[in-house]
Amino acid sequence: MRDLAGRVLAGDIRAAARAISLIERRENNVAPLLSDLYPSTGGAIRIGITGPPGAGKSTLAGCLAQRFVAAGRAVGILAVDIASPFSGGALLGDRIRMQGLANDPGVFIRSMGNEGLPGGLCRAARDAIRVLEATGKDVVLVETAGVGQTDVDVAHCVDAVVLTLVPESGDEIQLLKAGVMEIADVIALNKSERPGANGLAGALRETLHARGEVDGWETPLVCTVGTQGEGLAELYEALEAYSRHLGTGDRLAVLRNQQLRRELRERVEARLAFSLSAAPARECLDRAVARVRAGKDDPYNAAERLSGEM
Repeated sequence: MRDLAGRVLAGDIRAAARAISLIERRENNVAPLLSDLYPSTGGAIRIGITGPPGAGKSTLAGCLAQRFVAAGRAVGILAVDIASPFSGGALLGDRIRMQGLANDPGVFIRSMGNEGLPGGLCRAARDAIRVLEATGKDVVLVETAGVGQTDVDVAHCVDAVVLTLVPESGDEIQLLKAGVMEIADVIALNKSERPGANGLAGALRETLHARGEVDGWETPLVCTVGTQGEGLAELYEALEAYSRHLGTGDRLAVLRNQQLRRELRERVEARLAFSLSAAPARECLDRAVARVRAGKDDPYNAAERLSGEM
């Protein structure tokens, strides 16, 4: 693993691809690799691109990547898609939709299946972001699988969230207000040449204006036609402006601290859950169940006692 870590740190994309594969398979020996890479992570701008299926997230990700590359930045793209029920891999293969970037040495694209999980991401996404950062990427774009109103996991992994909507989202906007609308730092109304775009744009602007600034930032709405390149300059500039906003004061540090706190809690909870499946824990659990069933204890005291024994 030390050799693999060294190659990743040297910018070897094949090594990065192998490292991400090991993470996806949850290999037992991957933790030392991630520990070796961690000191070289955290330096990239992390941007999530989320929204409902068919909103054009891949197109916008590809266009933004081109603009970042033109500005002299190396870009990594993690494209999370619906997992195949047979192989578990990404079903649609976002790299097919980003063929224009396939041969660009400044861009690395990795498709990942969402493992059938809700939330729009996969378990490996956070660590995969760090692998790309360790290779020296300046920007990491994370495209989620198609999401619904409560799928906000991407906000816990990135610095900025682009919520991508389309005119057909109009009937769902009341639902979206209560979910993914709340995590949006920039909203892209894509395919804005379609009927209904003006009406939805007006409703969105009213909603955003009523909400006002959050920590000094009012979420902008940018109308785009990704396939024609329309509005992409404005979207790029909105993200640059938000990046500058995060860079003032300790905003980025506070955000990263919150994300790290959540990550550590999730990792500890996962380890505790795993420990409950070990033989000694199962025996303790069986004894506790027997005591409760026999009327010698109750679930509340039994759970308290078990937590002290683990």
